[in-house]
Amino acid sequence: MDLQTFIALNKLYADYAATIDAEDWDGWTEYFVDDCEYKVQPRENFERGFPLATMWFISKGMLKDRAFGISETLFHDPYYQRHVVGAPRILSAENGEIQSEANYAVFRTKLNGESTVFNVGRYIDRIVQTDEGLKFKSRFCIYDSEMIANSLIYPV
Repeated sequence: MDLQTFIALNKLYADYAATIDAEDWDGWTEYFVDDCEYKVQPRENFERGFPLATMWFISKGMLKDRAFGISETLFHDPYYQRHVVGAPRILSAENGEIQSEANYAVFRTKLNGESTVFNVGRYIDRIVQTDEGLKFKSRFCIYDSEMIANSLIYPV
């Protein structure tokens, strides 16, 4: 992998986190190709090969449905998210696809409370080059705890 691609990969990770933290849900969907997969799953289920996931979308259309739901139909106690994402570790880069992973931590701040650690884990990604730049073919958010406090409204 050349230096330009490595820089673009780091930019993808940083921009993705900034977009979610800004609550730009329509923008979030644009980080994915049309036939993508997005999964949020406990580590235990992932490591044992169990399919049960907290969130699992298998197309960009499903991501857009979720974005619409967040913006227009879901009612919840509002909160802010802040992502801290480690540098991506490239596992392979061949046949036009990058496989990478990075650790993440998501902090949540309710409007009338203090910040707390909401979700910690790692991203496992398959990324492809498109005419618009790098995009996720799949993003698995594998979180370390067995439970998520309250409910998962926003993407990780």
